[in-house]
Amino acid sequence: MSYTIHELHEKLINKEISSVELTKQFIAHRDKVEADVHAFLSTTDEEALKQAAAVDAKIAAGEEISMLAGIPGAIKDNICVKGQKCTAASKMLEDWVSPYNATVIERLMAEDYVSIGKTNMDEFAMGSSTENSFFGPSKNPWNVDYVPGGSSGGSAAAVAAGEAVWTLGSDTGGSIRQPASFCGLVGLKPTYGLVSRYGLIAFASSLDQIGPITKDVTDAAIVLNSIAGHDERDSTSIPQEKVDYRDALVDDVKGMKIGIPKEFFGEGIKAETRAAIDKAIEFYKKAGAEIISVSIPHVKSGVSIYYIIAPAEASSNLARYDGVSYGFRADGDNIVDMYINTRNQGFGMEVKRRIMLGNYVLSAGYYDAYYKKALKVRRLLKEAFDKAYEQCDVLLAPSASGTAFKFGAFTDPLALYMEDICTVPVNLAGLPSISIPVGFHDGLPLGMQIIGPTLGEKKILRAAYAFEQNHPEFTKTAPKGEM
Repeated sequence: MSYTIHELHEKLINKEISSVELTKQFIAHRDKVEADVHAFLSTTDEEALKQAAAVDAKIAAGEEISMLAGIPGAIKDNICVKGQKCTAASKMLEDWVSPYNATVIERLMAEDYVSIGKTNMDEFAMGSSTENSFFGPSKNPWNVDYVPGGSSGGSAAAVAAGEAVWTLGSDTGGSIRQPASFCGLVGLKPTYGLVSRYGLIAFASSLDQIGPITKDVTDAAIVLNSIAGHDERDSTSIPQEKVDYRDALVDDVKGMKIGIPKEFFGEGIKAETRAAIDKAIEFYKKAGAEIISVSIPHVKSGVSIYYIIAPAEASSNLARYDGVSYGFRADGDNIVDMYINTRNQGFGMEVKRRIMLGNYVLSAGYYDAYYKKALKVRRLLKEAFDKAYEQCDVLLAPSASGTAFKFGAFTDPLALYMEDICTVPVNLAGLPSISIPVGFHDGLPLGMQIIGPTLGEKKILRAAYAFEQNHPEFTKTAPKGEM
């Protein structure tokens, strides 16, 4: 089965299938493929079936249901759900049960959402492959010898493998868009502050953003409708009126100005990626869009800026995991030994690497040389993006340098960090971006991202929808996704 949210919604309201039947089908398929894919860290089948039955009762009573009601999804395991484990894929939180709901979960509950579990990820969202999960990596449903991307690799793998219709991920430096690209899906990173971060386990607070991973652009708009909006509990939340993002879903880009930033197509971008996006550019030209060459000079510094700012914020956010209040605690002869042993044993290698890097750039004598300077260049980057949007409506760029890579392909952390070159500038500037399938190479998907100005979600959805509607061949189902 390869259905979308909007297709299944029609089947539910037309009583072609019940939510209980649908949920049972997805649970059965998940159980069939999960040993190969490992998309989930925990499952909530009993709760899912209870919620599905409640939705069926509403339909039987003639009540109107939301677009998400009764349709099986899954939640990345760094988003808090009351009464459920929230591990962030770390030994540090292996047994921690959340005492409260994240704001996005409260909003999904109001929509009668059905979740069949929590998905795997890189530990504390630090990674690009899900290889950093304490519980073992997820696999790419297109070819299990390849990574699904990260850090929201489990969320992407679950949708691509047909184990869930939709999922939530979090994007700090590309962690929704890159796995969506690797798994042939749609991944939407909203404007910073559009979706509340309350209840999201923090990695880098000025960069983190929750967003959907779905089969198509329409579904991305549906999930965004449900989770977007102001939240007084999040001081970075943007106050604004309710928006229906489905209004942007029109197959028409006539008059739209699409910028091609040359810095996104430099060294490291594979030939097949460039060729696929060149074809997309030709499509937009023929569809009546105006193609404009633009320059965003500070993009080339994006990875350097990101790997100063993100670890600095991470070192602060992760200081709370000391074995005292909650989470894993190691033994020690005294309290200092307990602190040291807890953090040494509770965190994985990549997390410890970023904590140490963060502490270094914030330390006396290095703050001005690294962190303060990175903040200044970040500001210049945002201004460069804003200047580009004076000429165009959206920007077109690769989501990743190429297709998914094999497990163990990167032994040098710095080389893997450079793979984030296409995605981290967007987070640093706080902009919205959507990754959509743009082609295939050697049987694996390629992705393209459409980047918008602040609160430009409707613009990127319109451009993405128009491309998708004219290229249905790129929305194929992964082999593991066949039901």
